[in-house]
Amino acid sequence: MSIFERYLSVWVALAMAGGILIGSTAPTLVKAVAATEVASVNLVVALLIWAMVYPMMVGVDPGSLRDVLKQPKGLAITLVVNWLIKPFTMAALGVLFFEVVFADLIGPEDAQQYIAGLILLGAAPCTAMVFVWSQLTRGDESYTLVQVSVNDVIMVFAFAPIVAFLLGVTDIEVPWETLVLSVILFVALPLAAGIWTRKRLGSSSRIEAFRERIKPWSVVGLIATVVILFGLQGQVILERPQVIVLIATPILLQSYGIFALAYAAAYALRVPHRIAAPCALIGTSNFFELAVAVAISLFGLNSGAALATVVGVLVEVPVMLSLVAFANRTRSSFA
Repeated sequence: MSIFERYLSVWVALAMAGGILIGSTAPTLVKAVAATEVASVNLVVALLIWAMVYPMMVGVDPGSLRDVLKQPKGLAITLVVNWLIKPFTMAALGVLFFEVVFADLIGPEDAQQYIAGLILLGAAPCTAMVFVWSQLTRGDESYTLVQVSVNDVIMVFAFAPIVAFLLGVTDIEVPWETLVLSVILFVALPLAAGIWTRKRLGSSSRIEAFRERIKPWSVVGLIATVVILFGLQGQVILERPQVIVLIATPILLQSYGIFALAYAAAYALRVPHRIAAPCALIGTSNFFELAVAVAISLFGLNSGAALATVVGVLVEVPVMLSLVAFANRTRSSFA
């Protein structure tokens, strides 16, 4: 393990602090980065995520995809957690905290906005970053690809109805441009590039040697992404720190709770660790581009719902790194 990977949490913490500093001292630079956006997807961040995903896609052997059906338990856990549990527990935690626990700290109107933002996060499982988390836990590349792809297909049909049901509204407009562009950028194109690379390299030894050479760029891309994300939201963090802590509380409980549920289920069903770790991490991570885009379109750029989805972005990286570390420490407990 390289020094970058061994002390990844330290570099990410420094990147978070650096991002906030840049956001507060160089707002012009931050605005320029924010302006590179298409269909609510920031193209600078997209490029960095692409760099993170590509090394893993090089490891995807198209011929092994058919073998995924021989081990359906991991996929079943992911689908049950993502679509039958996660959206509803996130809504329940939102109501519990903002209508009961924090009722004296936040006005009723703001509380409803924050609950709406949490619901949007809970109904949008991760598409891109999960490839990074899978790589950091030595996950099965082919299996992770299938899990993400199946979730993307279900999301096309299930996201709007679930959100409409939980929000109690029926006129939700799903930003299809964001959904389609994200799937193309973060799944289809890196996969195509990975398959092309494998064909060009030929032998498995050359493929593995190439992956080892480009692997550090995945970590560099992650750190740069954290700097940009925290730079974009640095002013919000400095202006409303107490509100951010309140919103982060149910998100943290949801994240660790969902991971514990999926990981324990995988352990009980004797799912191999290379499948168990990614299947638990997929449900824990969120498709924040989609959640933010829908929050803005439904409630406005400066709404509490949009703020809640942004807090989800801020919380995700530190939480996921802690879970990656836990998954790696407990690898020997799995078959």
